[in-house]
Amino acid sequence: MDGTQLCRELRNRGANEPYVYIVMVTAKEKKADLLKAMEAGADDYLVKPLNSVELKARLLAGRRIVDLHEQLLLAGEFLRFAATHDPLTGLWNRGEIVSFLRRELVRADREQRPLGIVLVDADHFKKVNDSFGHIAGDAVLKEIGKRLQSGVRVYDGVGRYGGEEFLLVLPGCDLKATVHRADSLRSLVSGSPIAAASKEVKVTISLGVTVAASSELTLDETLQRADGALYEAKAKGRNRVEAVSKTTGARNIAAPTRKTTKRRKVVGTPQPPQG
Repeated sequence: MDGTQLCRELRNRGANEPYVYIVMVTAKEKKADLLKAMEAGADDYLVKPLNSVELKARLLAGRRIVDLHEQLLLAGEFLRFAATHDPLTGLWNRGEIVSFLRRELVRADREQRPLGIVLVDADHFKKVNDSFGHIAGDAVLKEIGKRLQSGVRVYDGVGRYGGEEFLLVLPGCDLKATVHRADSLRSLVSGSPIAAASKEVKVTISLGVTVAASSELTLDETLQRADGALYEAKAKGRNRVEAVSKTTGARNIAAPTRKTTKRRKVVGTPQPPQG
């Protein structure tokens, strides 16, 4: 291929490839030929015979362009990350984890597969802030997020839902599997103290579990059901997992009755409420 064809091939590469600055060195002096080269993707051109000083000057200008392009790419990546991630924990922010849940609900319905949803809340987090300060509280949230992230699969979703709450989305997990994994995460968080403000802080979490099967519930109803299970975990002593079966109506969660609600009591070490 000639130089013009080479330019076209380079410009047809994927958008994720590094930008290549092309200086065309040609013996053709006709303006139409030079325009054709620029239209094919050349950034600059030199006409033979070649002057090495002029070539060096053109290459220096090209290096500035390439450096600027790389800076713009980095800035774009930073902005994309900032728009989708929580600045404190580095996890997905509320908007992104809810969007992930929405997509997975559609996928679960299409593929007729279960989808596990876990809503997590740090127990007595206000006491951490009051006793050790907000910097320590931030350190606790970061470590909880880190431990939750380390305890899930690469294709699971983990995000900070708000305040001291986290939302986990577990594709392909039925109620039994979701409960088991939720309790493993509970143990992972409470298993060892968290270093914060030069102190060791004992932290536990409560978890509310539900499973979406097909299109039985909307996104909001699914989140309400998980929130209701979390409410019950808090009411029963914290540091535990509570699950809502798919037959439970969302309206019955906050004030369950034996006649209308089917619940699964899950392992966990109850802890007396402290406020």
